[in-house]
Amino acid sequence: MPIAALAIGAGAGTTIHSGVAAAAETTDVVRSGAAEDSYSSSARPTYNFGLAPTITAGRQAGDTMVGFLKFTVGPLGTGTTVKSAKVTLTRDTKNLPASVTLSRVADNAWTEKALTGKNAPKLGASVAVAKPAATANAVTFDVSSVVKGAGTYTFAVTSSVSNTPARFKSAEAAAGQPALDVTVGRPVVVKPIEDVKPTKPVTTPTTPATKPTTPAATTPAAPVTPAECKVDAKLVPSCGVLWGAAAGGFSDVPRDEALKTFEAKSGRTSSIYHTYHKGDEVWPTKDEIAMTNDPAHPRTLMLNWKVGYGTTWAKVAAGAQDARIDKAAAYLKANFATKPFFLVLHHEPENDVNPAAGSGQTAKDFAAMFRHTALRLKADGVTNAVFTVAYMNYEKWNNTAWWGDLYPGDDVVDWVGVDTYNNAEPGAFHYGDFNYLMNRTNDPKFPGFYTWASTKHPSKPIMVAEWGVYDSSKVVQGKNKAAVYATVLPQLAKMPQIKGFVYFETAKDQSGHDIRMDDTPEALAGFQKIAADPRFDVKL
Repeated sequence: MPIAALAIGAGAGTTIHSGVAAAAETTDVVRSGAAEDSYSSSARPTYNFGLAPTITAGRQAGDTMVGFLKFTVGPLGTGTTVKSAKVTLTRDTKNLPASVTLSRVADNAWTEKALTGKNAPKLGASVAVAKPAATANAVTFDVSSVVKGAGTYTFAVTSSVSNTPARFKSAEAAAGQPALDVTVGRPVVVKPIEDVKPTKPVTTPTTPATKPTTPAATTPAAPVTPAECKVDAKLVPSCGVLWGAAAGGFSDVPRDEALKTFEAKSGRTSSIYHTYHKGDEVWPTKDEIAMTNDPAHPRTLMLNWKVGYGTTWAKVAAGAQDARIDKAAAYLKANFATKPFFLVLHHEPENDVNPAAGSGQTAKDFAAMFRHTALRLKADGVTNAVFTVAYMNYEKWNNTAWWGDLYPGDDVVDWVGVDTYNNAEPGAFHYGDFNYLMNRTNDPKFPGFYTWASTKHPSKPIMVAEWGVYDSSKVVQGKNKAAVYATVLPQLAKMPQIKGFVYFETAKDQSGHDIRMDDTPEALAGFQKIAADPRFDVKL
């Protein structure tokens, strides 16, 4: 899910919005979420608060707490100049102290999962002091004197006010996460999508333009009648593409109800019903099973399970959560033993990787966790799970030295999946057509996700486990989304390894993006054209 969006999730995702074209320059705001955030406590020097939904800073009953924030600003592009920068922190439920200070920290090596009062980095000079009202929704610090371009920046949050510590929402909070907004000036204005050839990605303004390697030329399959397209035991269609949705994300609407509304608006039953679970939650739920038993609307489940919730991947791989896995297997055999379903084990793992040796959360630890869980479930007698690995399509992760270590192995992976999102606003970060959605890259060593998956794992069907289009314009322009939707069908025809296609629908993700397909009449009409295509007439 957007990890976003986002990337969407608690991480260092960078988005760009509010593009305003000038005669020779475009002004953008580059937003970076906190790559790491936590706080230290003098009274609890060995405690780690890296997974807490709040960052606390100040003094309380002899305890001095210091908040730490780390932001990573990616490449901004040739000729880009930084005009200003600000850090924004959102207040949690408690009142704020009368004064809060943001200081520079030179040490960028700390991690939120390891930081304690004993090893916390030293504070540098004060950068900015805020004097907020006690009930102010947010506090903003001007950090223009520090942030001058791409790089990693660490700050400390302190307060000298006694017995009124500041509590801010962290990157683990459901909303209001810390943000670093960098206002930049760019000398280049990107052409609208209508001027871009459909099989090439749209150049993003945040990185030098790099065209992904074009997938090998393929001839679209000859037209077939819908009755010919059926799935096998691994849910791979003999022809066509499975259509699906994860509807109602980040809302209080029950997922099954949201899906039925989505289906009614789009005009097509979702063959794949995507839901999310973690830890010891029981899945599939009775409501989820009921959705697969509707004879008028045949559906299969895509269940996302974070089996390592509350622990580490390494511990799962070592058997520490075998009881959890065995319990899930017993429930499946008793309640959902025969119908094939997609099982995604910890989607978008990139956002949770800690490459430090011994962290238990390295890329290799993820692969080992996936393998152990899949093999354990099979040994327990689960025969209907179709194991799916779901990556994020985010350039900074694809370019890391460890990204290739995430793959668990062809013997335990049935489908290779990806979660990927496009911005429909011309000129904005991640603006592009469908080919760009699937194949974007800013590193010649990485050819784009579809090309990578179809080349490295040619025997595996590709699942677009989450996709969506949002528009970061201040005034949403329906034609922007419709223009992106219009590129989907002709470009999808040139990617025959894609066998599953699941839209993630939400009115507001963690970054505030509206990923609904019906937020404007133009967008809905464009999406309905996609949904009506007969290639999605696959029989389960």
